Amino acid sequence: MSSVRKTETIPEWKREEVDELVEFIGSFNSVGIVGVAGIPSRQLQAMRRELHGSAAVRMSRNTLTTRALETVDEGVEQLTEYVAGQVALIGTNDNPFGLYQQLEASKTPAPINAGDIAPNDVVIPEGDTGVDPGPFVGDLQAVGAAARIQDGSIKVTEDSAVLEAGEVVDDDLANVLAELGIEPKEVGLDLKGVYSDGALFEPDELAIDVDEYRADVESAAAAARNLSVNAAYPTDRTAGTLLAKASGEAKSVGLFAAIESPDVVPDLIGQADAQLRALAAAIDDDEALPEALHDVDAAPDPETGETDAEPGDDETDETDDDTADAEEPTDDADDDDGDGGGEGLGEMFG
Repeated sequence: MSSVRKTETIPEWKREEVDELVEFIGSFNSVGIVGVAGIPSRQLQAMRRELHGSAAVRMSRNTLTTRALETVDEGVEQLTEYVAGQVALIGTNDNPFGLYQQLEASKTPAPINAGDIAPNDVVIPEGDTGVDPGPFVGDLQAVGAAARIQDGSIKVTEDSAVLEAGEVVDDDLANVLAELGIEPKEVGLDLKGVYSDGALFEPDELAIDVDEYRADVESAAAAARNLSVNAAYPTDRTAGTLLAKASGEAKSVGLFAAIESPDVVPDLIGQADAQLRALAAAIDDDEALPEALHDVDAAPDPETGETDAEPGDDETDETDDDTADAEEPTDDADDDDGDGGGEGLGEMFG
């Protein structure tokens, strides 16, 4: 009796579906698997519209999705380990980090049902529930909330943790949360894994704080710039700063050493003028100064614009009176005073 060998016949629609999935996978730089469990059809369609232009979602049977991933190969077949439950393919030309941030931002709060597993701790916040006195206060207390009737309303007197992450929601808690309008879970496309540029990324590797990451990069760049400047290591970003720093230091040395360089001479003259004015203003003996330096005030402060000492009206009047009482000097005395003052300053300045 001869045996008849039977071969599996794959329906044409399955072949076409796999071909379309292969084409979908090959048309994006980054391909991932997203969970779609618990997302209402209407909300799922809204999410797909929101992603339009930046990412595309393709749903199919898990067996066909797996076959398509294995057909493409090239490393993307690693995504088959995430093909379980209600999932879909997602493709984008964005980087995996941008895709993850976009999917997380698109998630919306949703009520939790009896039998669901709490994704995080469930807390009933302190405050007025807005519910009139009645049996609901007992329902709150039964689920572990600190509640009582106060001022004609049911109030929760303190933040009350009623369920821990990973625990199952029972009927009583689901009803209480629904009555209070508390939506403890988020609904959205849950990224399981994404393959991009030869690497496989999981959600915990993509969950970075963008603002903190940017601040770290900016801080590192500033530290590198300071190191380059302090070490006098020129780069295209620090060459200008190094030249300005060197120019300022060279000018300071020139002023300190009184080097008669064309770039320093104006500052040397200004410095000498300020020193001369300060010295002349400090000398209270007209006979020690040439006539040109009589009544010379100190150079004004470059920041305030004020001199160190400005004589008042009383001092002026007193000086005038003393001058009127003094004897008129002779011409010889004038000449002697002028010559003596010049020689005195000459000795002072070498």
